[in-house]
Amino acid sequence: TWKWVVGPMFLYLCERLVRFWRSQQKVVITKVVIHPFKTIELQMMKKGFKMEVGQYIFVKCPAVSKLEWHPFTLTSAPEEDYFSIHVRIVGDWTEGLFNVCGCDKQEFQEAWKLPKIAVDGPFGTASEDVFSYETVMLVGAGIGVTPFASVLKSVWYKYCHDATNLKLKKIYFYWLCRDTHAFEWFADLLQSLEAQMQERNNADFLSYNIYLTGWDETQATHFVVHHEEEKDVITGLKQKTLYGRPNWENEFKTIAGNHPGSRIGVFLCGPEGLADTLNKQSISNSEADPRGVHFIFNKENF
Repeated sequence: TWKWVVGPMFLYLCERLVRFWRSQQKVVITKVVIHPFKTIELQMMKKGFKMEVGQYIFVKCPAVSKLEWHPFTLTSAPEEDYFSIHVRIVGDWTEGLFNVCGCDKQEFQEAWKLPKIAVDGPFGTASEDVFSYETVMLVGAGIGVTPFASVLKSVWYKYCHDATNLKLKKIYFYWLCRDTHAFEWFADLLQSLEAQMQERNNADFLSYNIYLTGWDETQATHFVVHHEEEKDVITGLKQKTLYGRPNWENEFKTIAGNHPGSRIGVFLCGPEGLADTLNKQSISNSEADPRGVHFIFNKENF
């Protein structure tokens, strides 16, 4: 038995030593941004840190807990001079991080008062393959939209810098969310992208659909009253929020008709049930002919 145990244990100890060494490298919090609905953004810098779109890191804050490591998806783009994560306050550890960062205080916080942070990573995910396709479908459910913040930022930087060498030509973005408050922090990014694309006369580059899957009677009445306004009452975008869940079969057939003979990447960050649905649709809507349309499914579950 010991022959089978020693090898894995040795690899495990090596991994722990590497994590300990990486956690000792200095990380500087350059900015803390408070977003609506108790979501904070930590912008950080670390010497030698290199990332790709959609990757994630493990974060430890000794001021909150000396042993706990928590995974967070990077929401910054590789082209930016910092890396960032968005943290939604939903438990004891995140509540503690919120407090030690001074977010519970009204006055401005000095940078030297911010807590020490240890970072391990980044680690790869399926989202890194976005730039391997000419057409992609990005599907985020709830807080699963965070990797696509990094993707959309990076795509836009690459598009503005050198659009001719960018293989990616069309993005279909879907965001499913139960609560209207969860739209608030991410809608700012979409508003910026929407305005910049219109300035460059390329509004068709990004096609996005936002679905609200939960609402009450009071909210429904408010939505109806303001439905005719130029901008959406929830997100402030020109694209109106849709209510309910997407008809995935229709969506796949429409995209397949728009891009015949293409390899289309389908990227999901969401629950297992939605992953099963999208995987089945990817298979059923792919043609047997190698020259036909093919949907390639990639997922990250939470």
